[in-house]
Amino acid sequence: MDPEIAKTQEERKKMEQQIASLSTVTFDTEFYDSTGNRYEGYVSSIAVTEEEETVDPSLSDVPRRLASYTAPQSLMKDIAGSAEEHDNNNNSSGSRKIIDREDEYRRRRLNQVLSPDRVDAFALGDKTPDPSVRTYAEIMREQSLKRETEETLREIGKKKKEEEEEKERGRGRKVEDQVPAPVPKRRNRWDQNQDVDAASKKAKTSSSDWDMPDSTPGIGRWDATPTPGRIGDATPSLSRRNRWDETPTPGRVADADATPSAGVTPAATPSGMTWDSTPKLAGLATPTPKRQRSRWDETPMSMGSATPMPGVTPSGIYTPGVTPHGGGELATPTPGAFSQAITPEQYNLMRWEKDIEERNRPLSDEELDSMFPQEGYKILDPPASYVPIRTPARKLLQTPTPLGTPLYQIPEENRGQQFDVPKEAAGGLPGMKPEDMQYFGPLLNEVDEETLSPDEQKERKIMKLLLKVKNGTPPQRKTALRQLTDKARDFGAGPLFGRILPLLMQPTLEDQERHLLVKVIDRVLYKLDELVRPFVHKILVVIEPLLIDEDYYARVEGREIISNLSKAAGLATMIAAMRPDIDNIDEYVRNTTARAFSVVASALGIPALLPFLKAVCQSKKSWQARHTGIKIVQQIAILIGCAVLPHLKSLVEIIEHGLVDENQKVRTITALSLAALAEASAPYGIESFDSVLKPLWKGIRSHRGKVLAAFLKAIGFIIPLMDAIYASYYTKEVMFILIREFQSPDEEMKKIVLKVVKQCVSTEGVEADYIRSDILPEFFKNFWVRRMALDRRNYRQLVETTVEIANKVGVADIVGRIVEDLKDESEPYRRMVMETIEKVVANLGASDIDARLEELLIDGILYAFQEQTSDDANVMLNGFGAVVNALGQRVKPYLPQICGTIKWRLNNKSAKVRQQAADLISRIAVVMKQCQEEQLMGHLGVVLYEYLGEEYPEVLGSILGALKAIVNVIGMTKMTPPIKDLLPRLTPILKNRHEKVQENCIDLVGRIADRGAEFVPAREWMRICFELLEMLKAHKKGIRRATVNTFGYIAKAIGPQDVLATLLNNLKVQERQNRVCTTVAIAIVAETCSPFTVLPALMNEYRVPELNVQNGVLKSLSFLFEYIGEMGKDYIYAVTPLLEDALMDRDLVHRQTAASAVKHMALGVAGLGCEDALVHLLNYVWPNIFETSPHVINAVMEAIEGMRVALGAAAILNYCLQGLFHPARKVREVYWKIYNSLYIGAQDALVAAYPVLEDEESNVFSRPELVMFV
Repeated sequence: MDPEIAKTQEERKKMEQQIASLSTVTFDTEFYDSTGNRYEGYVSSIAVTEEEETVDPSLSDVPRRLASYTAPQSLMKDIAGSAEEHDNNNNSSGSRKIIDREDEYRRRRLNQVLSPDRVDAFALGDKTPDPSVRTYAEIMREQSLKRETEETLREIGKKKKEEEEEKERGRGRKVEDQVPAPVPKRRNRWDQNQDVDAASKKAKTSSSDWDMPDSTPGIGRWDATPTPGRIGDATPSLSRRNRWDETPTPGRVADADATPSAGVTPAATPSGMTWDSTPKLAGLATPTPKRQRSRWDETPMSMGSATPMPGVTPSGIYTPGVTPHGGGELATPTPGAFSQAITPEQYNLMRWEKDIEERNRPLSDEELDSMFPQEGYKILDPPASYVPIRTPARKLLQTPTPLGTPLYQIPEENRGQQFDVPKEAAGGLPGMKPEDMQYFGPLLNEVDEETLSPDEQKERKIMKLLLKVKNGTPPQRKTALRQLTDKARDFGAGPLFGRILPLLMQPTLEDQERHLLVKVIDRVLYKLDELVRPFVHKILVVIEPLLIDEDYYARVEGREIISNLSKAAGLATMIAAMRPDIDNIDEYVRNTTARAFSVVASALGIPALLPFLKAVCQSKKSWQARHTGIKIVQQIAILIGCAVLPHLKSLVEIIEHGLVDENQKVRTITALSLAALAEASAPYGIESFDSVLKPLWKGIRSHRGKVLAAFLKAIGFIIPLMDAIYASYYTKEVMFILIREFQSPDEEMKKIVLKVVKQCVSTEGVEADYIRSDILPEFFKNFWVRRMALDRRNYRQLVETTVEIANKVGVADIVGRIVEDLKDESEPYRRMVMETIEKVVANLGASDIDARLEELLIDGILYAFQEQTSDDANVMLNGFGAVVNALGQRVKPYLPQICGTIKWRLNNKSAKVRQQAADLISRIAVVMKQCQEEQLMGHLGVVLYEYLGEEYPEVLGSILGALKAIVNVIGMTKMTPPIKDLLPRLTPILKNRHEKVQENCIDLVGRIADRGAEFVPAREWMRICFELLEMLKAHKKGIRRATVNTFGYIAKAIGPQDVLATLLNNLKVQERQNRVCTTVAIAIVAETCSPFTVLPALMNEYRVPELNVQNGVLKSLSFLFEYIGEMGKDYIYAVTPLLEDALMDRDLVHRQTAASAVKHMALGVAGLGCEDALVHLLNYVWPNIFETSPHVINAVMEAIEGMRVALGAAAILNYCLQGLFHPARKVREVYWKIYNSLYIGAQDALVAAYPVLEDEESNVFSRPELVMFV
């Protein structure tokens, strides 16, 4: 046999060699490495316990089934991403959501949580607070716990970081001496667990089986036969896992390697103990599966050939095998009784439930007897109605269903449903956005409100009103706001704020919606007053972010709300609500709290807050509290400005210790607060800062970085408060440090240094020679560089500082240093130079500029003007205009060159270049007149006239503006082209709807109508009148005003009849704005051409039975009497019958407008002897005092006020006395309102009108002085 075996082995060896030769290298080894293992780097076996890699199916190279022919997924994603980005870019400018324009810092407001209601100490008195509301002490404990947690976590993170750094350093030291460790071989799925082996070796050295307590009946490693008496409650022995020890025993149900039985699969069994692992009590510890499930380990469901199991009838206490499908649902399931595999978690859950049931079982009588004394107790029978409480989970386990739980039934789809279309709200409510559904969703459910409880009805009513405010039309919003305000106390603070505040925390809130909801809070605060105290913190969480909003009006709104809130709740409540946030771990909360406290201080007075501020700023517990307290002082100074002066010394004393604080941030904020206080109190209050000068002075010599910047800022704002001698000394001393910091790369430091230089230079004691010699060279060297022009804040600060230096040293020194930079390559830098020159020249004039500098300046501004490409053209235009106007007649030699440039640029193909050229003409027209260059201006007028066909409205507007400037300067007679040719060319341009074109065109036409109407035939003016009517519809008020004035000029030129006919016809149009402008035009025509030319036609027009026309006539009369004033005495009797009719009309608007006309008439004719007509009209006005419409009642009250001026207070008092003591309250209210306005307007005049009363014992009513005078 041996030779045969040897032969077979030899053949197999040859075959293997042949196979190996086929797999040898067949490629160029010079390109491909042939050394080493060809499978190196590849996985040689599948590890069972490794986690599966998660592969994104969308990026998989394997084509998906049923995929259509299309572009690759990656490309499609790129296209979708770019499209989305494009949409975002498009929407960003038009987005109205607040969150879209907020930066990351401001978005932290969304992380804030509305805190639970807080206790109102004032409302309780001596009562015990409700345990459901939080007290001040609880809140402080919470904050303290949060702070300690944060500090602990920070310390842990710091320690971990240090440990990692230490490891890195140690690794770096050992890397040279270290022998390369063998690469651990990848685990095979048949291999033993290496980690477990390592752990077991460690355990061997540390513990021994002899150290463990004795165990009751032990299970030997060879004792594999199950015996009925070996139940699972015996303490298991320290059996060690053996890979061959696979025979299951009843006491070893939890072994990982037990031979599978019909009910339990190896993968589902909890992992047991390895032979080397640290001993565990089997069956009691929560088992953790050590291996992943492998499909090769699965046991088939039907174990036909499995080891025969014991009989189905249970023997003894333990049931080794039961009838299949029989015991799984019983109260105490046995491990082997399940027909399906169970997981270790399920097994443990059952064991725990069993244990809990055992512990919570009812005690027997014997056990109770043993627990209680025999005497003194009596056993009572339970009541007949007693039913033991069963938790659902326990019920489920103790009363199992014999069959399985019914499976989930898929409901049939209702194809009529439209899930993406929200239901419409009933009852005339406005539409909802998708994001509103979570707040107003209940309104969509049709509920019979009668069946709801009062609280639910109230909630529903509040929701409806808030929805109308948020999404409704203006009339709906107005009504809802009024209802919320009036019924605020009925609704209650809790339900109101419970609905309003979550809306304000909504991430998708828009500016308009926020404005409206804040308005609701403002209105409600007035009504609720002291009821808001429990909700102060909630309101602050929502309103405080407004204080740092980039929108100015949002900040004002926030300040107003917090101010009203502090007045309603009181100082104590505000401090109690905000004190926990002062040392909050979140810097955002501390910042907003400081700003809110400053508003409280301004509302309730700084003295009330001073003791609290002193305590906070001297806090020993946390630097955050000190930091926030000092920041409150800074914000107070910024907010109330010079009003800090009475309290300046106290505030400085409160924060001065912060300059030497151990924490750097506290030192910084202290210096910034001192700077704010000094800025607010300038130019007074230097005495208050005496105590901080020394620490500040020491600080700027010892500190660096941000702290130095803050200290410098404080010094910079304190120096201007000093006397001239001290200011000069301190400036020279601090200038060494400032000049050193000129070279600092820190942007914040640059801004502060520039600000301090500006402050120091502007003080009286600093001489110009010192600035020229010591500051200017370094200043221009370090700051006048291109990079400074790129940052807007640096740019602005540098320009301001340079202008301030120029005020001290003169124009020539500054302009001479920067004039050549007008030809710099960088346009932002050229713009910065031009702006500086413009401001310096505008302030100081050009008298110091010599001939050479003048040439350089004109050359530079021409170059800069021609080379501009950016949209911001105003800087160059303003600079050019300022320089040319400052030089005056000295510009004459350069005008031909400038005009040549303008003409050439007017012909440029770029619309923006043409616009700039036309704008420049309007800037320099006045100077051209001073230089007697009328011929040149006439030539430019002709050029501009030729360009009136311009298609771009912006350019056309600029051309019309230039023509207007030339017409103003050169006059009508010398204008070329002649006015008779120019005006007909302007008539069609009046139809242009662009605002800039309309404004400039109507100004030019009005100027011609005013000064040169005789050059144009009347027919042309009538044609212009018809065009002007359309311009009364313009949105811009300036255009409408210019149009109305132009009607007056035209009427003066050609007579009022034709113009008036045109205007009266226009009263019949529907558009109200058009009619109002027409009435104003009629009044202006009347004023220009005397009223008698207009009044007959106007009064005749009142006979037209049309509301709009009659209202228009009345309004014209109102404006007419307003304009003509004293001239009205000649026409008052003529229009009285018309006003009588109007004041008796049923239409409210008629009476309102007539009352307005009476007011203007009465004010115009006061003291001119028309009292009879006015008393007659007053008798028609007086019955309207009980009107409810706000517009009508305002007009009537104003008419009565006008009558008081014309007739005297005594006459109106006689009308008043009859109703002051009327039995009806509403009647009395109206009369007292009129009396109060009388008393305010003519208090002294009423003395003579009071009735004569007899003297009493204690009161004297006689007026002997008055009797003597009369």
